Amino acid sequence: MRAKSCYSFGTTLHKVLERFHDTGDIGVTTVGQVASAYEETWIDAGFRSADEMAEAYSEGLHILERHVQETYEKSADAKTLFVEKQLKEDLGEFFLMGRLDRVDEYEDGTIEVVDYKSGRETVCSEELENDIAMSVYQFLLKRKYPDRPVRARIIALKSGDSAVWQMSELELELFERTVRQIGAEILSEDFYERTPMLKPLCNGCDFLPLCRKDPAFD
Repeated sequence: MRAKSCYSFGTTLHKVLERFHDTGDIGVTTVGQVASAYEETWIDAGFRSADEMAEAYSEGLHILERHVQETYEKSADAKTLFVEKQLKEDLGEFFLMGRLDRVDEYEDGTIEVVDYKSGRETVCSEELENDIAMSVYQFLLKRKYPDRPVRARIIALKSGDSAVWQMSELELELFERTVRQIGAEILSEDFYERTPMLKPLCNGCDFLPLCRKDPAFD
């Protein structure tokens, strides 16, 4: 894939937040330590100029400093169970997998998956309801913690804005049914017999060179 500034920026923030929320990493707990970790972790690939990178670096540092301050200002009613963890569920014909940014446990037993969006200013619960990844995360967590309430939270890092959504038991059942159906269709489809077709979204796709290998594509 081509180097892109948005990928570099987002990956850097995720790595620093992983260290900050990782209860086993006692070396990144203060604003100063987070700033040092940010400098060590910074990825400079994909930026068009030194000025663009400097502006992004400053914005990222501000985001992290605010996140640390807000984390300590909130009541300590939750503890982090794990960060950057992959969960996998055997659905018979295939495995459903997801990599979770962070999972917290609240005093009332609620399990909450937290997903960071480095390019977002705002977020609302309606957006979470239409986010496939957040549904996958809740489904996987419910399988791991069947007797616990499970919910999902997205944090728009640029502003600190966040939204929460919790799937009902019926929604979880319908989601599993849909996933199994789509998975079966994918496994039974002969993709080698398909001819790739040019679409408006192709121009921004990193995998366009693969489709161009088909002589019928152009």
